[in-house]
Amino acid sequence: MILGVTASGKGKLGFELAKKLGGEIISIDSMKVYRRMDIGTAKPSAQNRSAIPHHLIDVVEPSESFSVSRFLEMTEAAVAEITSKNKPVIAVGGTAMYIKALLHGLFEGPGTDEAIRNKLRASIEAQGSLELHKELAKIDPEAASRIHANDAKRIIRALEVYKLTGKPISSFQKQFDEPGNVHGWTIIGLRRDKADASHRINMRVKRMIEQGLVEEVKSLLGEAKPLSPQAACAIGYAEIIDHLAGKIGLEEAIELIKKNSRQLAKAQRTWFKTFRSVNWIDVAPDDTAEAVLPKALEHFKI
Repeated sequence: MILGVTASGKGKLGFELAKKLGGEIISIDSMKVYRRMDIGTAKPSAQNRSAIPHHLIDVVEPSESFSVSRFLEMTEAAVAEITSKNKPVIAVGGTAMYIKALLHGLFEGPGTDEAIRNKLRASIEAQGSLELHKELAKIDPEAASRIHANDAKRIIRALEVYKLTGKPISSFQKQFDEPGNVHGWTIIGLRRDKADASHRINMRVKRMIEQGLVEEVKSLLGEAKPLSPQAACAIGYAEIIDHLAGKIGLEEAIELIKKNSRQLAKAQRTWFKTFRSVNWIDVAPDDTAEAVLPKALEHFKI
């Protein structure tokens, strides 16, 4: 498994590792699952996906929701398929909750209450997710530090759990602090200097705009079925949606994408600090994936 913050170089290293070991890749990314959401999610190129099989990319429509449990179900099927061919499984991504589920199993929290959820959804529609994120920060700062301010689905769930039980959702997630690695993953973590990570984020956002992110979002909004709330709140998409709705200018949207991506990276770092048995590799600004590959291979018995 290869993890790291957004734009850290995980995908390129995963590709080189799969090529070297003859393996196949499973994406651990909550947004790469969506078809036609290509530029804003920084999916692997068609050339790379043709050269190395990638799983859990383009598996659902943008109008659909996608859950951790569904991710686990599809991942188990992909692992079985890859191992049946006697190939190594290389999981690559940065969606912390999915990584947690892969390492420790699915978090079983309290049940749901549609009345509470509907009320919270209405609040987000009326005033945006930031206000509810601030509310979450007051009652559960630990969970708020891990959940991005745009992540409406997880904000709603965290507040729902609190309203149902009177306890913060982080108190139910202590299982994630326990040792354990249910699949015996060898975990490689890519770690970059924060200034370098921010520079890479800015460069990625610039490339996305040049590659046609605005046009991609226009096309998605023009489809017969509307984007699911989960897809619509994705970083890169939410900001451009606001731009196309006339709420903000393009330059402001671009700067917000950069800012929100940096905040995501900060939240990922917080999550990753709780992960055990990560073999961290410090990556210099001028290191290529090919240069990092030998360091990663040191942690595999081959």
